[in-house]
Amino acid sequence: MTVHFERSFFGADSLVTTIGRGAIGGKAQGLVTVASAVREGLPPERFPGVTVGIPRFTVLTTEVFDTFMEQNSLWELPWSALRDDRIAAAFLRGELPPRWLGDLRALSLEVTVPLAVRSSSLLEDALFRPFAGVYSTKMIPNHEPSPDERFRNLVQAIKLVWASTFFVDARRYRASIGVPDGDEKMAVMIQEVVGHRRYDRFYPTLSGVARSWNYYATERGRAKDGVVDLALGLGKTIVGGGLVWSYSPARPNAPPPYNSTRDMLQNTQTGFWAVRMTRQETHDPIREDEFLVRGGLAQAEYDDMLRFVASTLDPRTGRVVPGIGVMGPRLMDFAPLLKWDEVPVNGVIRALLEACEDKLGTAVEIELAATLERRKGTPAKVGLLQVRPMVVSNEGVDVRPELLHDEAAIVASDNVLGHGRRTDIADIVLVRPESFARESTHAIARELERINDKLVEERRPYLLVGFGRWGSSDPWAGIPVTWGQIAGARVIVEAPLEGVEPEPSQGSHFFHNVTSFRVAYFTLRSRAPSRVDWAWLAAQPAMSAGPYVSHLRLPQPLELRVDGNTGKGVVLRHA
Repeated sequence: MTVHFERSFFGADSLVTTIGRGAIGGKAQGLVTVASAVREGLPPERFPGVTVGIPRFTVLTTEVFDTFMEQNSLWELPWSALRDDRIAAAFLRGELPPRWLGDLRALSLEVTVPLAVRSSSLLEDALFRPFAGVYSTKMIPNHEPSPDERFRNLVQAIKLVWASTFFVDARRYRASIGVPDGDEKMAVMIQEVVGHRRYDRFYPTLSGVARSWNYYATERGRAKDGVVDLALGLGKTIVGGGLVWSYSPARPNAPPPYNSTRDMLQNTQTGFWAVRMTRQETHDPIREDEFLVRGGLAQAEYDDMLRFVASTLDPRTGRVVPGIGVMGPRLMDFAPLLKWDEVPVNGVIRALLEACEDKLGTAVEIELAATLERRKGTPAKVGLLQVRPMVVSNEGVDVRPELLHDEAAIVASDNVLGHGRRTDIADIVLVRPESFARESTHAIARELERINDKLVEERRPYLLVGFGRWGSSDPWAGIPVTWGQIAGARVIVEAPLEGVEPEPSQGSHFFHNVTSFRVAYFTLRSRAPSRVDWAWLAAQPAMSAGPYVSHLRLPQPLELRVDGNTGKGVVLRHA
């Protein structure tokens, strides 16, 4: 149930108000759909001291988008001939339809807290076509004394989200699934950011992405137990593929999947994202992260934000101690919450997953953020920011352990995301081991993009093999591709980098697209049974070869087998 925006953001009786009479888009509709289930399933008395809900939001409907496009003749732009920055500049020059200026102006006058301006397209978060992370989200501090400045920043953020409908990655993504550009319409959500202001930064105690189904099944857990990724600060760390803390909500006390304390230190979160609350001398409205700032753990500790989310490596004993009561390196393992249950955050997450899953009738992924009282933990607030349906396949696939060592297996792993069998892939896109260099990962991403575009146009699915974490925002941790740059891949292999074997992140938008499109994702380790038959790949003739990447086309297609219940998978070649 939505009501028209009556120029009151905080005083509205409804969860969501609308500006315009069109559709509110998939992301907003998902929250509206589960709102009653969340309210009924998590009443205040269930988790005393913790308030759980969906932060109130306003939506500019698709009618506003359509009118803006027509009024400014933007449908006539030659999208394929323009770079993203040129497209964004064209949208920023456009004039907003006069009939809705008063509503947006009123919102700027009333609200003086940070706002998230999010995409909510017609196709976004649909089952099998999630469009997760394809479009822009921009956070604005919205604290400036001048309402004119707040209004300007809000309008520029809205226009950037609209412009992202036609950015290269979005067009490439739609092409990969056969959706014409004209079929997409963009609504925009305006929502209060969950968080605290600490000096010049505004951010939540933690952000999380949780799934009710875990495609990375382990010996300690079952697929249906689900998985959670947690991070200090804004969720940009998670959706950007950064280092996070992953655990099963059914087993929050399970030992971490690291061989040593040193491994934990190498794979712990070391920085966080926040909204910058200081005045900026220069503005760059085309940048999605224009108003964001990255801080280190020392800054978070100065802000008194680590009490309930960190542990400490005690240098005297070599033991990891929950909390920050002793001096030593901090580890972001959320032990005070997960081991000591000082605030029932895990219980809230499990209840949210259950409520959303029951309402949608399928496995779900949710995004959330929480603020905790810095001294006592409660009162605490948990905000549900997004809910998406997940695709879960029940097809039986036999991957016997001995098959991982078969001579015909060119890729094998016991840590595979996905489930199913396919025999239609004859193309391999390979980042060559002898050419790979961490300082060249951006160039590698561009080379992959060109090959991907050609194969998408030819409608040829392919096997992609590379190093480090795909889609990482850190080019030294992997290859920083966007989903659109490799959207035609249907099997993706992540080979380890020397000295770095991070746990696969399931929280990112990148990974949501992997699961929704039923892509098999092989995470390899430096130990058996993980392996790639590099010698066989090197012996195959290349259709094309650039500085870093080769494109192979085999005379007979490969056979893929992945058992999502055991996490085992192989790619088999014909003898």
